Amino acid sequence: MRARRISKSFGDIVALDGIDVEIAEGQVHGLVGPNGAGKTTLLGLLLGLARADGGELEILGSPVRDTLAVPDGVAGFVDGPGLYPSLTAWQNLAALARLRGDGADGIDDALAEVGLTDVAGDRVRGFSLGMRQRLGLAAALLTKPRLLVLDEPANGLDPAGKRHVHRVLSRLAAHGTAVVLSSHRMDDLAALCSEVTLLATGRVVFSGPVRTLVAGALAGELEYRLAASDPAAARRTALQTPQLRVLDGDDLLQGHDPDVLLVRAAVPALDDLVARLIGAGVGVRELAPVVAPLEAAFLALTATADAAGEPR
Repeated sequence: MRARRISKSFGDIVALDGIDVEIAEGQVHGLVGPNGAGKTTLLGLLLGLARADGGELEILGSPVRDTLAVPDGVAGFVDGPGLYPSLTAWQNLAALARLRGDGADGIDDALAEVGLTDVAGDRVRGFSLGMRQRLGLAAALLTKPRLLVLDEPANGLDPAGKRHVHRVLSRLAAHGTAVVLSSHRMDDLAALCSEVTLLATGRVVFSGPVRTLVAGALAGELEYRLAASDPAAARRTALQTPQLRVLDGDDLLQGHDPDVLLVRAAVPALDDLVARLIGAGVGVRELAPVVAPLEAAFLALTATADAAGEPR
């Protein structure tokens, strides 16, 4: 999928302002940004639910013309999957297959793939949000897509459901399917995506490897939680470590365990702290960012875009 200078407006609201995005085969590509950044609009263009006002859009090697239609080989959903509440999970997939002129082959496998075999005969009206998301994914799998477009696929999922979805998406990418997904869950993006595009105010503020975005965040200072075998000794050591600041719990506006130390530092100072703790005979039981590096990068870049006052 390749988008060049894509623009889309709804009246006076500019949803997409000349964006460039490229997603390769076999890649899980994350699409992130604040509410109203233009993510859903872009996904709608990929699924043939809307037409761009300007620019060039190429999907699976073919240019997209001025038509509202899902290109062949593309599947997915925006704003949740469309399902029939009065039908069972199996009947929903069968109905979708009939609409495409297909038979029931593959329905059982698709339900098993997303972990819904045990509820195949249950009516969808009783499904949780997470179960509906998984059924929507099963519906997309029936088409054997070459480009899979998903809007918040992990929304409402419990840990088991999330594991199923992660496994499915990783398998599809391994077999050459391009997957583009929007999500507000940075843990999912970090676990699944090799590349990510960050939108803010309808423009691309970053597009590239996740590792590059994370490395940029780690190059600066972040807040970390430190749990040690001797909290008092850990505090004394931290206070003596150059280029490192010990924070009060209130600094991060959250409940704070008094035995857990909160510090702010860049990676070199953090390495120095760990070496000092080990040298002092203090065991390190936990050392983790308060905000994951990917989320920190997201917050920093979107804040910069907002401060610049870029038009929507």
